[in-house]
Amino acid sequence: MDLAISFTDNGEIFGYKTQGWRRVFCAAGYILSCGALLLLFYWRPEWDVWANCIRCSLEEADIVLLRTTDEFQRYTRKKVTWIDLSTLALPFGSNSDGPLVADKDSVINRAVMKPQLKIRCIQVQKIRYIWDFSVKEFKKVGSLEDSNTCHSIHHKFGAGLTREEQKIRQLVCGPNAIEVEIHPIWKLLFKEILNPFYVFQAFTLTLWLSQGYIEYSVAIIILSIISVGLTVYDLRQQSTKLHDLVEEHNKVQVTVCTKSEGCKELESCYLVPGDMFLLDGKKLSLPCDAVLIDGSCIVNEGMLTGESVPVTKTALPLVESLMPWKTHSMEDYRRHVLFCGTEVIQTKATGRGPARAIVLQTGFNTAKGDLVRSILYPKPVNFKLYRDAFKFIVGLSVIGVFGLIYTVCVFVSHGPVADVVTMALLLLTAAVPPAIPAALTTGTVYAQRRLKKKKIFCISPQRINICGQINLVCFDKTGTLTEDGLDLWGIIPSEGSRFQKIHKFPSSTPLPWGPVCGAMASCHSLVVLDKKIQGDPLDLKMFEGTHWEIEDSSTAQDGAGALNICVVRPGLKASSAPVEGIAILHQFPFSSGLQRMSVVSQKIGEEQYDLYMKGAPEIVSSFCRQDTVPVNFLKELKTYTSQGFRVIALAHKVLNLGKDVDVKEAESGLVFLGLLVMENRLKQETKPVLRELAAARIRSVMVTGDNLQTAVTVARNAGMIHTGSKVILIEAKEPEGSAPASIAWRLAEDCKANTAEKITLEGETCNYHFAMNGKSYQVITKYFYNLLPKILVNATVFARMSPGQKSSLVEELQKLEVGGVGGWTDLSPSSDSHGFQALKMAHAGISLSEQEASVASPFTSQIPNIQCVPELISREGRAALVASFAVVKYLTLYGLIQFVGTALLFWQLQIFGNYQYLIQDVIITLLVCLTMSLTEAYPKLAPYRPPGQLISPPLLLSIILNVCFTTAMQTCGFLLVKQQPWYIAHCSPGNQTVSPTSPGENGTSSGAQSTVLSYEDTTLWPLSSINCIIVAFVFSKGKPFRKPIYTNYVFSVLLALQLVICLFLFFADIDAVYSGMQVTLTLCHVTPQDVILQNKHLWLLIKAWFGYQSNSQYRKWQRMLQSDPSWPPVNAKDFEAKSTDEIYINPTYEHSNE
Repeated sequence: MDLAISFTDNGEIFGYKTQGWRRVFCAAGYILSCGALLLLFYWRPEWDVWANCIRCSLEEADIVLLRTTDEFQRYTRKKVTWIDLSTLALPFGSNSDGPLVADKDSVINRAVMKPQLKIRCIQVQKIRYIWDFSVKEFKKVGSLEDSNTCHSIHHKFGAGLTREEQKIRQLVCGPNAIEVEIHPIWKLLFKEILNPFYVFQAFTLTLWLSQGYIEYSVAIIILSIISVGLTVYDLRQQSTKLHDLVEEHNKVQVTVCTKSEGCKELESCYLVPGDMFLLDGKKLSLPCDAVLIDGSCIVNEGMLTGESVPVTKTALPLVESLMPWKTHSMEDYRRHVLFCGTEVIQTKATGRGPARAIVLQTGFNTAKGDLVRSILYPKPVNFKLYRDAFKFIVGLSVIGVFGLIYTVCVFVSHGPVADVVTMALLLLTAAVPPAIPAALTTGTVYAQRRLKKKKIFCISPQRINICGQINLVCFDKTGTLTEDGLDLWGIIPSEGSRFQKIHKFPSSTPLPWGPVCGAMASCHSLVVLDKKIQGDPLDLKMFEGTHWEIEDSSTAQDGAGALNICVVRPGLKASSAPVEGIAILHQFPFSSGLQRMSVVSQKIGEEQYDLYMKGAPEIVSSFCRQDTVPVNFLKELKTYTSQGFRVIALAHKVLNLGKDVDVKEAESGLVFLGLLVMENRLKQETKPVLRELAAARIRSVMVTGDNLQTAVTVARNAGMIHTGSKVILIEAKEPEGSAPASIAWRLAEDCKANTAEKITLEGETCNYHFAMNGKSYQVITKYFYNLLPKILVNATVFARMSPGQKSSLVEELQKLEVGGVGGWTDLSPSSDSHGFQALKMAHAGISLSEQEASVASPFTSQIPNIQCVPELISREGRAALVASFAVVKYLTLYGLIQFVGTALLFWQLQIFGNYQYLIQDVIITLLVCLTMSLTEAYPKLAPYRPPGQLISPPLLLSIILNVCFTTAMQTCGFLLVKQQPWYIAHCSPGNQTVSPTSPGENGTSSGAQSTVLSYEDTTLWPLSSINCIIVAFVFSKGKPFRKPIYTNYVFSVLLALQLVICLFLFFADIDAVYSGMQVTLTLCHVTPQDVILQNKHLWLLIKAWFGYQSNSQYRKWQRMLQSDPSWPPVNAKDFEAKSTDEIYINPTYEHSNE
């Protein structure tokens, strides 16, 4: 019996069946506990399921419990529902054993319970899953099966679905709509109020109000109402914006074709997977994911990628292949897919009629739906600060419980039970300041405001604290470290297997006509939109270098009908050419997976067809006849890439096959034409920023889609690889035949002159760096995973990385615990939705955008360079983290100071007066919490990070010592006052003695009316008040992460005023002993805190004395590699070890759509 099975890539599912008698007992528990049990089940849904249900198989379950397998182990409760198909007018024979839908491979056929015609389903994060009886699992529905081949997609769905099948799919898959609910204000308010923090706060305030402590309670209530109101308003605004963003695409009119009724207009919400619809040339915002089966089109994918660059989509080939269509197209299958949310701006019909597409996915299964789901259900941030804060509160609660027991023991024989319980709960709440969770956010709120002034926007404020712990940043190259645009530097033509004289740009003489000029004029994906040439910046620069011109889409007549053809003609400044122009008949668009693009063209007035190719030199040369590739090709390529140039290769072939060509046959035996050299300059801000990060011991890594040699050169020029450091190139190859997978290590050419120098790794710096391309990274991840951590410790350059590989790299760095987090800065995202996956996966993804906030990343900067990185990650992040720690430490000490004072007074059956509490709580503590975090970040980065743990020796020792000083001094004051000759045990009428009172009256409320305090109270209250002010001063340390305390004018003036007010109140009636004790208090607090506990060098000595070493995976590997004489390997080659164990396969590659 399956009690638990794998549900998704990161979750498990368990089956449960509801039992009546259990529900009755739980209902009784709800009533007897006055709703407390119901509230507990709301917070912990798994307890609700365990209490009301019994375990069973998933097949019998009416309730399922989902559990994530990440470090959070979060539970979600879902009810199993039924879809009834018997209400539909189904064709005769549907109740038999035959398939319900025509596609025999569809999960719908395997999910129908016959003869009832019902389907079991659950809804998880907007995605519907139905029960597959054949494999006993819940399967996702709303997509076409990936097992379909190219041939089956064309033949099963090319003519459309029947009307009956459409209805079945509509009922099972649900509407094709991305619906974001605008939550009612009452629901948001209810959800916010039921937060454990506010529930505890409500309990505390109720207790305080019952004791007549009205002023402070009202102040806290007002602040809480403002806080809840702002949170609810913000959530409401976010859901409204997201709803408005997606709603307009839910009701698009499309022309859908069915087998029985032909083509007709239909609202897009009725589309189902398998529907065939027409693209008739009108601009269309795509309401679903679809695969193009006929014709081609140009789409704007800016909605998903942030780049408004036109992308050409081509039809899925009709080939007889047994492989699934995605596998057949390899990682390049996206060039056939039209993604939901993108805009079709131009279509190109074929002789068979308008362009046609098959619906692949609908609703939240689409690319846009997935993006919206990532906003609605963000991945929880794993940061020790928030986990430690919870542990901290639990620890304080334990102290409070001890205080509760102490109070009961003291008061049990001196008053009614109600008074004893009240006093016990008062001491419990004194130990746990309810503002601790809120205090963690004060620093981030102020930091967010300062970042906004610097044009850095954040959609996830809690990540600002995480930025304070980052010590590794991954940078994209083009547009991030280097200038956004490329400049055409020159063309090196090849003729007769030899490179010719370089033609530089700009030049007084135009590029002469020839195959090279033809390739530059036609091998691109540029289009004319609104009388303006648009497309990839590289294509645009290349085309502009020819001085040719693109005509608007013209119409040429063909025997089968009309075709839209792109025509390029020589411009006025172009060199004379013997051709009138070139017609681009067919495009095989560029993709990051293939690293090349091709076009089939025809010179106007001639019958000959030409194929031109451009792309990565290593790739293009492999498609050329070797007798046309110059012998010194690699040497010439390295000459330019080593100088940091971007190099593109060009190739050509004459075709005699007609217009419909097989791409594999056409892209072979090409003639190598030459190298196109593009210049990509470093931004002037890059070097200083990277130097600043290096000085702060923040490691920089480059991850780019460019050539490896170019990337290494840019890394050297930018300062990522220091002068004198060695670069070890890693090349890994997959198994070939009987040969196992191999990995080779060789020193880069520019390092070989100094091979005699020993390669070492010492401390934080090393004199060697690893560099590799995406293909090698993928092989290492798959076949040499045990070596990956060793490599990542010192890997600096990753080139030719696909978007999926970038995401995987961020994940692997986070596993390595490089400083606890990995950062990602991508200022020119890939034109693929997976480029944003890396931004989202990183703890502090930053993207450049002119908009105020990007859904693609937690942070968006309007500063067009990497200056935002030290500003965000290092300065504001560190300052916010330190501020959060300072406020938490202060609140903890404030709570414990009051706890000790109250506990001592309870021994005498006394309590502080309400106005005394009011001064400490509002005039001192509340104002301190609101202003302490206003101190700005220190402008210079320290070469180390602030502590990332609340539960750490320095912080705990700081609190413990302060508590000991507080306890000692308050106890001394408490005992010394009793020994004075003028001491009276119970002074009248002003004592605060808690004694049995009549109903409706208690000792605290009656005592609050007194004007004279007891001697114990008069002693302890000044001590605790001065203590709170001194602790606030001590914990507001400035350097090295924040500016000095005196620069925070509001806070400094406030502390001075508080001290003046307190001293004024104290000196109204004081003696020499009292005065002397205040002086002692001041000295003994500043010294240990400032001199000892905040001294980093002293802590380093203590760590070295006790042999303490960091437990992070990164430091462990670093220490191990330092002591390994065989590392790093140079000029060596290793092979995959033969093992009976299963080879590790990174899930990112197994599930990546690359």
